Amino acid sequence: MAIILNIETATKNCSVSLAKDGQVIAIKELNNGNYSHAEVLHPFILDVLKEAQVTTKEIDAVAVSKGPGSYTGLRIGVSAAKGLCFAFDKPLISIKTLESLAHAVAVNDGLIIPMLDARRMEVYAAVFNEDYQQIRDIKAEIIDENSFVEYLEAGKVLFLGDGAHKCKDIITHKNAVFIDDKFPSAKEMAQLSFDKYKKNDIEDVAYFEPFYLKDFVVIPEKKKKLTF
Repeated sequence: MAIILNIETATKNCSVSLAKDGQVIAIKELNNGNYSHAEVLHPFILDVLKEAQVTTKEIDAVAVSKGPGSYTGLRIGVSAAKGLCFAFDKPLISIKTLESLAHAVAVNDGLIIPMLDARRMEVYAAVFNEDYQQIRDIKAEIIDENSFVEYLEAGKVLFLGDGAHKCKDIITHKNAVFIDDKFPSAKEMAQLSFDKYKKNDIEDVAYFEPFYLKDFVVIPEKKKKLTF
């Protein structure tokens, strides 16, 4: 038996679950349109432990969403996960954010393309088949009318995630299906983290860093004009 704490903070959805052998036994999440992870993440961790009546000593591992996604969100989630692993001597498991997002839907015959918003018309995206096998690398790409056309010509493609919403008016192929209100969640992390735990597929807690995909760029504030 394995009890794993799963932490997802890559997007505006702050999500924490506790799972036993891949089955969620407690979950807490909030998606209010803001990045409120710094305020709610640690209370959520305490809430799921209390709800499941599990202590930190009884946890077998901590899993965290590794990215890509929000730079700040990922830093908060990874820092919390590493802190717990250091404090209680637990192994750290990392889960690809787009992979867990792909598991939020199912398709019998077709492909799944999870997308995360990367500002303007750019998204982070990967391509998965109906068995959730990744068949294309994760990329940061600017969306236009020809995006993913090679997959759309072959059959049905499900697009989901906060990056998919802004693509509806651009990707208009008849085989494109857009799934609304799907975000990376600690719920979908549960089975993925358990599978990794069974294989002892863990990270080096001291050196693990999130997968940002792109460098973090600070946009300087515009200088205010002085008026006299």
